[in-house]
Amino acid sequence: MRLKVLLVDDELLARSRLRTLLADCSAPAASVEAEAGNATQAIEWLQRQQFDVALIDIHMPGADGLTLARTLRTLPKPPAIVFVTAHAEHAVQAFELEALDYLTKPVRLERLQQALRKVARLIPSAPAREPALPEEVVIIQERGRTERVPLSEVLYLKAELKYITVRTQARSYLLEASLSEFEAKYPTRFLRIHRNALVARHAVRALEKHDDAQEGEGWAVRLAGIDELLLVSRRQLTAVRELVAG
Repeated sequence: MRLKVLLVDDELLARSRLRTLLADCSAPAASVEAEAGNATQAIEWLQRQQFDVALIDIHMPGADGLTLARTLRTLPKPPAIVFVTAHAEHAVQAFELEALDYLTKPVRLERLQQALRKVARLIPSAPAREPALPEEVVIIQERGRTERVPLSEVLYLKAELKYITVRTQARSYLLEASLSEFEAKYPTRFLRIHRNALVARHAVRALEKHDDAQEGEGWAVRLAGIDELLLVSRRQLTAVRELVAG
C-alpha cells in the first residue's frame, strides 16, 4: 500500500521537511501527490483528485487549518486529517473535528509513521482476486499440425458427415467430433438451431426470412463477423426467436 498525501502548509520549508520524512516512511509507504500553501489551494486540489490523507498546518493566512478541516468533512470522500502544527493548544478542537492524529513540529519520523499506520487501517483491503480460469479451447489437428482454438472465438459448429466444421471469424477447421458433445458440455455457450448446427449464443445478431434452394422458404440466423447465413429448423425457431429478443 502507498498512501496518497496532500501537504497543506504555508511554509515551504515545513513542506520540504515533511516531504523528506514521508520518503523515509514504510509499511505503509506514502507519496506526496500535491502541495498547497493555503486552504483555498487545498480545496482546489481536492476537487480535482482524491487523497488518502491530508497533513494540515493550523496557522495559515486566510482560512486556518481548523476551518479547512470543517470544509473537508462535507466532501463525499474526504481524506483522513492529520494536523501538523507548532501549537499544541489546538489539540482538543482538532479531535472534535475527528482528526485522526495531531503532530507537533518538529515532527519525528516515528510519530509520522504511527499516524500513517492509523490512516492505512481506515482503508479497506482490496478483495483477493480470484485466479483467472484457463481459456477453454478446441484442439484441432490438421495436416500434422495441432492448434488450440479458443472456444470464445468459435461462431458455429456444423456437422459434415463424420466431421464437424468449426468456424471462427478468421477461418474454418475440421474436427472429428459430434455436435451432441458440444451441446451437452456447453449449453450456455451454444444453441442448436438445426439438426446439423450449433451457433455461439453471443454471436447471434439477427433472425431473417430466407429462401433455401433445397429446403425452400424458411428462416436463417446471421452471425457477427461473417456473411454466411445458417438455416434454422422449424423445431428450433422458438428458441432462436427468444435468444434474439433477448
